[in-house]
Formats: sequence, C-alpha cells, structure tokens
Amino acid sequence: MKSEFHREPTFLARVKTALPDLHRAERKLGAFLLDFPGDLASYDAQELARLSGVSKSTVSRFVRRLGFASYESARRAAREERQQGSRHFLAHAETIPPEEQLATSLREERENIARTFERIDTADLDALAEAIIGARKVWIAGYRISQSFAAYVYWQLVKVVPDAQLIPQAGHSLGEHFAAMQPDDLVLWIALRQRMGNTDAALSQLARLGVPTALISDDGCPVDPRARWHFRCRIETSSPQFNHAAVTSLCHQIVTRATVLSGLDGRQRLCRIDEINQDLGEV
Repeated sequence: MKSEFHREPTFLARVKTALPDLHRAERKLGAFLLDFPGDLASYDAQELARLSGVSKSTVSRFVRRLGFASYESARRAAREERQQGSRHFLAHAETIPPEEQLATSLREERENIARTFERIDTADLDALAEAIIGARKVWIAGYRISQSFAAYVYWQLVKVVPDAQLIPQAGHSLGEHFAAMQPDDLVLWIALRQRMGNTDAALSQLARLGVPTALISDDGCPVDPRARWHFRCRIETSSPQFNHAAVTSLCHQIVTRATVLSGLDGRQRLCRIDEINQDLGEV
C-alpha cells in the first residue's frame, strides 16, 4: 500500500483547496506556504511557525485540516513533491544576502559534483565509454531541460563515433526511432526533473527491445533496474533554479572518456571533420 504522501491531490493542491475555509491564523500560514512551500519541506514545525509568524499549535492544526496525520507526514508530502521537480519548492522566505549568493552558489556546485561522483564507480564510466565506441549507433534522448544536455553529448560524440543521433527529432514520434533500433545499439537517456510522462514507458520499451540503456537522472529518481547504467546527479540548490553543475560534469566525463577510447580512429575522424570544415569555409 502506498503511504499517504503519495496520494492525490498534491500537497499544494490541498493547501489551495482548503485556504478559503481556514481560520485567520491558519489562512496566514497557508498563504505563506503557497509562496514558500519549500520551507515546510526543509524546516521543522517550530522553525516554520517562526518564519510564517504563527504559533506551533497553528501549524499542527493546519496540517490536520489538510488531511495529514502529523507534521512529519505533511513534510514528507512536500519533499515528495519537491523531488518530482516542482520549482515552487525552491523559493524560501529567508533569502541569501546578495553579497553571499556567488559564494553560496559555488559551494553548492562543488558539493553537488562531489556527492554525485562519490556514488559513481569509474569502472561504470569506462564500461559506458566502451559501449559507446563499440555500438552500431548511439541514440541520445532528452526532453525539456534534459534535451540541452543530450544535445551537448551528441555535439561531442558525433565527432568521434560513426553514427550518433539526437532524439526525438522534430515531427517524429519515439516509435519511429525505436523501430530503427537494434540490440547492438546504445541509448543514452537523460531524464532530469521534471521528467516527461512517457519516460517510464520508454524505458520499459527499451528493455523489451533489448537495447542497452544508460540513464542520467537527478538523485530524486530511485535506481532504475531497466538501465544497464544509471548515474544519479545531485542538483540541489538554495536558488530559484536547479543547479546542474554535476550533470554537466558527468556529461563531460562520458564524452571525454569515449573520445580517448576512440584512439587513432577517433583522432583521424576529428582531423577529417576539421579539414572538411576548412574546405567549406565553415571555420
């Protein structure tokens, strides 16, 4: 049985629905949480009461009116919604002073990169690089923000592998791409928050097709057994935008290792591309 914080409606939907019928202090707390829902996910009841200007008992009554058994249950619901990628949960009532924002952002980037690579076995990166170089065709997929990283990986890999394709192409369905895949291909699927609704079905279809798949996600996604390799990146931040430094660093590691592993063939391909571009006057 799923626990209550997985049920519909979402935490924010509950607050919006209940708001008109709440008492004044509870309505004040509800309005505060609609502006800063991340504070419930981040702070305990005492801290939330202080930030919103209400009593701790008001916080307790409020979460019960929303249908939660306890503050911790409501907090888990907010955390679950935050992990699903809602940007509403990135804003906090206590903002970072402007003079500290750059240092804070750089610290978060270093922490995200360090914690991401602490969980990654370099042998998996090397195995993925070998699979990329040995694949008949490399398919690189991503939607929304993930498409930006997929495009970066494609832009780098197309210089060193014989055949790479970024999907989905405009006007094409996934089915058209999937039907062209073979078991000696490789799919690199990037699925960061917020994931498209077809991601789960696509991964299941790739597993049925027997196409080796490498998955790059944020660390809010549990390890997916359908992927041969699953790299989970930490993207936490105190700013209104997710911090994707670890994703960029991981993509760089993948394309660099594949380029080095391509050896003489890869270097010759790079040189040939440069020569043709010079002949065409493109550089």
